[in-house]
Amino acid sequence: MEPSILVIALVCGFLCSRVGLPSLIGYLAAGFALYALGFADSQLPLLKQLSDLGVLLLLFAIGLKLDLRSLAKAQVWGGASAHLLISLLVFVPFLKILGYLGLSQLAALETWQMLLLAFALGFSSTVFAVKILEDKGEMGSLYGQIAIGVLVMQDVFAVVFMTISKGEWPSVWALALFLIPLCKPLIYRLLDHMERGDLLVLFGLVMALVLGANLFEAVGIKPDLGALLMGVLLANHPRSSELAKSLFELKELLLVAFFLTVGLNGLPSSQDLTLSVLLLLLLPFKTLLFFWLFTRFKLRARTSLLASLSLTNFSEFGLIVASVATYKGWLPPEFVVVLAIALSMSFLIAAPLNRYSEVMYQVWQPIWHRWQSSELSRDDQPIDLGKPKFIILGMGRIGGGAYDELVQRYGECVVGIDHKPELVQMHRDLGRNVIQGDAVDTDFWHKITPHSATELVLLAMPHHHGNLTALDQLKQSSYTGKVAAIVQYESEVEPLKEQGVEAIYNVFEAAGAGFAEHVAYELMPEHRTQDYVCPSQTNLCDDSNDKVESAKS
Repeated sequence: MEPSILVIALVCGFLCSRVGLPSLIGYLAAGFALYALGFADSQLPLLKQLSDLGVLLLLFAIGLKLDLRSLAKAQVWGGASAHLLISLLVFVPFLKILGYLGLSQLAALETWQMLLLAFALGFSSTVFAVKILEDKGEMGSLYGQIAIGVLVMQDVFAVVFMTISKGEWPSVWALALFLIPLCKPLIYRLLDHMERGDLLVLFGLVMALVLGANLFEAVGIKPDLGALLMGVLLANHPRSSELAKSLFELKELLLVAFFLTVGLNGLPSSQDLTLSVLLLLLLPFKTLLFFWLFTRFKLRARTSLLASLSLTNFSEFGLIVASVATYKGWLPPEFVVVLAIALSMSFLIAAPLNRYSEVMYQVWQPIWHRWQSSELSRDDQPIDLGKPKFIILGMGRIGGGAYDELVQRYGECVVGIDHKPELVQMHRDLGRNVIQGDAVDTDFWHKITPHSATELVLLAMPHHHGNLTALDQLKQSSYTGKVAAIVQYESEVEPLKEQGVEAIYNVFEAAGAGFAEHVAYELMPEHRTQDYVCPSQTNLCDDSNDKVESAKS
């Protein structure tokens, strides 16, 4: 691969990140710059292969985080299906009007060809939405799960189309794929014994690319579907999150190749550029239609808006659909370039919209709430916390440990909150009082009323941005008690202190100190005095009415 490709991609990505845009916008610009410098997609087969691998790993990662039950929700399968059907009914007349107005590319198309083009424009970008949600740390939020579910449904529609477009049925051996779930216990056992690091990464690649993509392609089914389904197969394994994290950096690097190849499709003519810009007029319709459908399915206004904005773009799968249609002779080849430009510009529009989505919701809150249903979905119901003394936001390993310690010291006066339904259910099965809720959701704080009995809120979410957002919402509520928070890096301490956090716990530094203290207590007799107190046994907070004697050796 030409070294200049890496340099140009790095420079463009860095410049975009410096001005507050996602780096993927820079990679798209780098692709167009490379084409202008004389590079072409056909001259860089390795880049195309890396791009395909990136998309496959993305779908595999989505599968690892996907709860199939979420696809059964009416707002997911119903919203995705209804949106695509209504979009086809609106987009085709829109394209016909543009043809009548003198756009020669569209004037030459027949109705069934416009239907194909409308089908390609109806999808939203899985790559973009997942990247935005991951950057915001909101993949597990309700609106993030709804958006991902809709995208998976759209991807399935695209895969079905591309399978049918081949003009041949899958091999009879495709029926053997139904035997794969029978191998689940063996696959799970293998994952149990995979060490962290290179072995875990290789295991993920084998699952995604060999048992997933290549196996499905060998029997005449699109490899994309195979990668997605292999991820779904592993989603319930306790190490699925660890596997996803091990593949994260590799997936991100390979997706750079994907965005470069989008730009390498070619530079548009003036007519192509005009058509691409006019196609952007469809984006507000896509957003408002999603918002209307989600609110009709009884989601709150905020959930509906943020999920809709995540889907406000055109899709790489739409580009693939257009490429297949061009290869079959169903569409003129210039439409691949038109859609590539429209896709790139839709990302430029969607990036700031998603960055300031919360501001948009707050500023025009009365307008959004006007469309909210009076009867809300069970997942979006108001939350009754009761009268807890301690609230823990984020019930991962640290939150769970803090919960047990507080219950042991102060009794059943603790409530935990987490946005992941499977994690909430696990804690409930263990007898803990844990409620499902998204602490970075501004409406979450409107759905609850902090009780005067609450004295301490612990911010134990893994993402610093999430803790800061929750802290900001907490300050705007009627809560007047103390706040403690965890951090992973020293640079995260000062912003929390400035916001009034009284106690900050650095998980990495404290782990080392705690380990040394524990060893000293266990192995060094001079520490075993009447006055020595193990750090893990000290009070997390002080309460004049409920003080507990420190444990003595």
